[in-house]
Amino acid sequence: MQRTYKTMSYRGRQSRGMNDSTPEPIRFDTKIAVLLRDDLEPWQRLNVTAFLVSGLGTEVPEVVGEPYVDADDVAYLPMFRQPVLIFEGSKETLTAAHGKAVARALPRALFTSDLFATGNDRDNRAAVRAVPTGQLDLVGLAVHGPRNAVDKVLKGAWMHP
Repeated sequence: MQRTYKTMSYRGRQSRGMNDSTPEPIRFDTKIAVLLRDDLEPWQRLNVTAFLVSGLGTEVPEVVGEPYVDADDVAYLPMFRQPVLIFEGSKETLTAAHGKAVARALPRALFTSDLFATGNDRDNRAAVRAVPTGQLDLVGLAVHGPRNAVDKVLKGAWMHP
């Protein structure tokens, strides 16, 4: 008898009985997403992503897990409890996503093109403060919220390659 790709051998099948100790996959009700403008240089993408996600844990502490400890009892800082999804889109997509994130009052972080010319937090904040919301030259946006709300904010963006 010939098998198709859909047919598994009996050994490959798994049943989930009452005594099955295999843990269920963890599903999150929320999503952390970073949206980057598609015309950034590789070093800019990395820099912007690092800056954007640094703010989420302070504003939404429940996204941060417990500290890590290795087998030799060396301690490490805690990280996000869930994956961070990276998207990219055009300048227009980024502007639209920002507007939706603001309208939905989702926790968000932004990075503007002006911040590439500054070298510290004080100057970064002053550069953002100097520009009205509708005129911000966005190059990156991080958002956190319910999965469906974040998906709506990211409409028109695609997963980063």
